[in-house]
Amino acid sequence: MVPTTINGESAPLMQIIDGRRYGSRKDLIEHTGYSRATLANLWKDRDDNDHPAAHEIDGIMHWDLDEWDRWYADFQRKRRNEAKEIDRSGDPDEELPPSAQAKLLGLPRNMISQYRKNPPKGWPGPVRTEPHPKGVTEFRTRQQLWDYHDTANRIGTAGRPVASKPDPRVQIAVDALATHPGRTVGDIATALADEHGQSVHTWKRILTEARKHLK
Repeated sequence: MVPTTINGESAPLMQIIDGRRYGSRKDLIEHTGYSRATLANLWKDRDDNDHPAAHEIDGIMHWDLDEWDRWYADFQRKRRNEAKEIDRSGDPDEELPPSAQAKLLGLPRNMISQYRKNPPKGWPGPVRTEPHPKGVTEFRTRQQLWDYHDTANRIGTAGRPVASKPDPRVQIAVDALATHPGRTVGDIATALADEHGQSVHTWKRILTEARKHLK
């Protein structure tokens, strides 16, 4: 097995055992495009979500990538089915903090925080914010969340394809290139990976796309 380097650290490449692909957490980041925090939270909640078991290879946790893909597709399907019915009790004007927003919508606890960085189509802005030591807490009303849920679940129905939306990471990369014209792509990719998650390799690819928007 030939090692590669991520953020200056040696990391194993994907393993092929009996014709099956096994990936480490870093491989999963590349494979899925999700951040380390999102994948870590899915693993942390494995007792509730039936996340596939890990296989220890060379002292490092790996997952069967095909098994993981099948599990995640089923996990998403179950979430969509569960999302058809949500809590519609309470005062429509009540302002809810992120944890209560996630509970109302039937989402994982960390998902509302992820929405701040990469909001889905139709996600409402907060009605107010409160500062806390690590940033701000965003409040939304029950009515906002009910409206968002109903709109999101109408998208793509009746056989209509859902239009793909621009990758917000490209604009982040464009801004970074414009702000730091003298820095190398590697340096900018490392800084973006540290700030926004995902790997340096992923951000290098996004920066390549972002350069087209600077011409």
